[in-house]
Amino acid sequence: MDTRFLAIAELAEAPSTAVVVDVMRAFTVAAWAFAQGAEKIVLAGSLEEALTLKARHPDWVALKDGPPAAGFDIVNSPGLLRSVDLGGRTVVQKTTAGTVGALAVKDAWLVLCASFVVAEATALVLRERECGSVTFVITGDDGRADEDLACAQYIAQRSTGSGADAAEFLRRAGESRAAAELAEGVRQGAHPDDVALCLDLDRFPFAMVAALEDSFMVLRPCAAPSPGDEE
Repeated sequence: MDTRFLAIAELAEAPSTAVVVDVMRAFTVAAWAFAQGAEKIVLAGSLEEALTLKARHPDWVALKDGPPAAGFDIVNSPGLLRSVDLGGRTVVQKTTAGTVGALAVKDAWLVLCASFVVAEATALVLRERECGSVTFVITGDDGRADEDLACAQYIAQRSTGSGADAAEFLRRAGESRAAAELAEGVRQGAHPDDVALCLDLDRFPFAMVAALEDSFMVLRPCAAPSPGDEE
């Protein structure tokens, strides 16, 4: 499998297959939202769009980065989200990096959104679909976020069937600037457990596939094949 690791700004054209990585915290939060019962996640292009969608659909749940704000129901924190019942709900998510990256590759044939909590499931989908060329979009810190790069590199190795040891990749993520900022309270709208939850490898058995639905980029869970099914 041919792999590339690019920042959002480096995407000159839509790749055939894209894995958009945001470990801390958008796509850890998205996975938690599905675990808490959400049916789908609409990825908004701006805070204004998120609020407009919420106004049109009062039963939808609006989620954003940072501190709580008028019109938004929850913030981008797995530690805070894990106690929220989202059974059957639609979530509208707008974050600084993750949702931007997914929208940047909306024309790709296959878009997976990933973090460590769905790493193995994501790798299994890549193997099942026999993706010959995969672009990993490193969303955080203008493409320099080591937690995202570490996760992307780990998924890339696992997608070839190699027995990659996760320990070193998780160590890098745990020592990243994003992890330090979360732990030190620099980032608002956080919970003390957020870093640990973002490093909870393979907590969930599903991957997350984003696709255009009625002009919106919509994220849904996708059951991962069993390890032998893709052979």
